[in-house]
Amino acid sequence: MPTLRHTPTADTPAPASEGARAILAAAEALFASRGYDAVSMNEIAQTAGASKANIFHHFQSKKALYLEVLRSACSNDSAELLQELEHESGPIIERLQRFVAHHLDSLLRNERSARLIQREVRQSSDDQAKELAQQVFGDNFARLLALITAGQTQGELRADVEPALIAVLLLAGNIFFFDAHRVLRHLPGAGFATDPAGFNRMAMEILLHGIRPQHCPNPTDQS
Repeated sequence: MPTLRHTPTADTPAPASEGARAILAAAEALFASRGYDAVSMNEIAQTAGASKANIFHHFQSKKALYLEVLRSACSNDSAELLQELEHESGPIIERLQRFVAHHLDSLLRNERSARLIQREVRQSSDDQAKELAQQVFGDNFARLLALITAGQTQGELRADVEPALIAVLLLAGNIFFFDAHRVLRHLPGAGFATDPAGFNRMAMEILLHGIRPQHCPNPTDQS
């Protein structure tokens, strides 16, 4: 789930210098095209126009560099938006709609980064998955949960649904659209595949209000 960010620690410092950004860009391109194991530090250094010593000045290890690439790929400006939405007033549902629309737009604008994250999520071992959850996605997922929980507390969202499930459902449609939109546009009746914003609005409407017509009786009701 590309858009979530972890605050760097002493072992994974926030890259701020031009040299560190060049290293990150080179590493992202190589990791995205060939994967972690197939890329050497020598290749990253050569692509970035830096020395290995310079890379290790900014990043403690290849794994630390890789995690920072993933964090950077996930973050874009979603972390900042979530922080803003936490402190804004107004309906929670409208704030969630803003975030979900931003999430899909970010996926489509940053395709290489998003593909890198998607592959890592799908191919990770249990240990790697735990590392991703704790060090890459955790902070922003917690922010999203806080926003959803506030909506439940205020009565805007159902309180009997786990906040984490709501968060996953909010993001899942975007991720599928990102993965499949080039195929979807060739399927009959899937005109929304060429209109990401329209897809997002319709998907959120369905998620928030369901697919049954208004006033339609529930077929499971026995009364």
